[in-house]
Amino acid sequence: MVFSLESGDQEATFCIGDDIPALVTDRGGSIWTAYGDEGIYGGHPESAAGLAGWSADGRATWAPGGRLPDVPLEGCTAATEGDRVWLIWYSGSRRGGTFLTRITPSTGEVTSWPSPVRDPDGFAVRDHRAVLTKRVHNQRSTEVVRAELDGDAWSVTERRKIRVPGRVVMRCGQGRDGLLWLRAGDTWLRIEA
Repeated sequence: MVFSLESGDQEATFCIGDDIPALVTDRGGSIWTAYGDEGIYGGHPESAAGLAGWSADGRATWAPGGRLPDVPLEGCTAATEGDRVWLIWYSGSRRGGTFLTRITPSTGEVTSWPSPVRDPDGFAVRDHRAVLTKRVHNQRSTEVVRAELDGDAWSVTERRKIRVPGRVVMRCGQGRDGLLWLRAGDTWLRIEA
């Protein structure tokens, strides 16, 4: 369901698939999704590609179309940076790995890099710097990893465990223009990339 930011009224209802662990909207109102294995392999046509882009009225606008380094198995998190969208996901193939995929909707450009963190649950990026989080299951702490894009690879520049005001739950981080908004209990934390 899509709700108006101004009035709070429902504007549209549509189906964009099944098993969606990562979803983000961009500045234009488009919706970007990374699906889980039950969606990808569960027979739901909207979920089958693993990653997708949708208009605010539910029309499919983007699909990977063979431009990914592997076949997605599970979405981890998502973020926006200006007019770009980032979908973070991992593969189920023997090669495996977690990937950071940047999509530029205006040009259709898709670029993917191996992630410096396996299965992160939070991600934000600004230029060549990123922050990724990985929750410590059912605890009041999370691992915060800072990374920089150096040529063709992301390299970890700092890694530390931080205590947070409440338990960090799955799918709790959203990146917006270099800021990671992380939910910990009843509190939202802001971490800059």
